[in-house]
Amino acid sequence: MNKIYAICYNKSMDNSTEVMEKLKDLLSLNNLDYDLLDIDNLNSGYDFVFVIGGDGTILKAARFYSLYNTPIFGINLGRLGFLSQASIGELETAVNQIIHSEYKVEKRMMLEAGGYNALNDFVIKGDLSTRTSRFALAINGKFVCEYLADGIIISTPTGSTAYGMAAGGPVLAPDVDAIVIVPICPHTFSARPIVVSADDEVKILPCVNNEYTVSADGQVVFSLSGELVINKSKNKANLALLKHNDFYNILRNKLHWGISPANI
Repeated sequence: MNKIYAICYNKSMDNSTEVMEKLKDLLSLNNLDYDLLDIDNLNSGYDFVFVIGGDGTILKAARFYSLYNTPIFGINLGRLGFLSQASIGELETAVNQIIHSEYKVEKRMMLEAGGYNALNDFVIKGDLSTRTSRFALAINGKFVCEYLADGIIISTPTGSTAYGMAAGGPVLAPDVDAIVIVPICPHTFSARPIVVSADDEVKILPCVNNEYTVSADGQVVFSLSGELVINKSKNKANLALLKHNDFYNILRNKLHWGISPANI
C-alpha cells in the first residue's frame, strides 16, 4: 500500500507558498498521494507529514501528530530552524531520501501539565511581567526551594537548546531521559539549573500574593490558579531525521557550537 503524505505549511510566513508548490511538484513527479494542510487546520490519517515553517510551526505540528505517532519532517523558513532538517535549497535531495526511506524517526520525550503537552518546555511566569515573582518548587512531593525570579523553565532535552539554554541552562542530548529546571534571572547566585529524572514529578507550588501564567512551547498560554504538576507525557513527538543530521552536527552547524567567534 502506498504511503499517504501531507504537506503542512504556515501561509503567514514568507516563501511558504513557494516552497509548498515546489514540494507538491516533487511529490507529484514521484506519483505520491498527498493532502495540503494549513498549520491552523491539521488533520490526522497520514503516514508522513512535511512541515514547512520555522520552529514554532514544527512545534505545533509535533504536538498534534504525537497523538497519532505520525512522523513529521521540518523544512525551515525561519531564522534558526533547530528542529528542521532541510532548507529550501536542500528540498529536492531531502524528498528523494525520504521516499527511498533513507531517514530515521526519533521519538522525542514530551511533557504534560494542566491537560497540555509540550515538546520544548513549560514556562511559568508571574502575571505582571514588570516585576519578579516567587516560585516554590517540589520534586516527588518533597519541597526543594523557593525562587525569587522572573520565571521558571521546565524543559525536555529537546527544549534544552531553546529558552532554557538562553537562560543559562545545560544542553542535553535528545535521547537523555531527563527534565531540566531553569530559573529565569534568579535574584540569588545559589539558584542554579537542576537536571532530574524524567520519571520525577515536578510541581510548582503557589506562593502568597502571587499569580502566574504558564505557556506550553511558547504557544499555548493559560493561567495558574493553584499548583502545577508537570510529568513526562505518555505521548512522544516523532521527528523524521535525515541520516547525516545527527544532534552534534546540528549543534555545530546551527549554533556554531565550539567555534571561535573569529571563524563564524
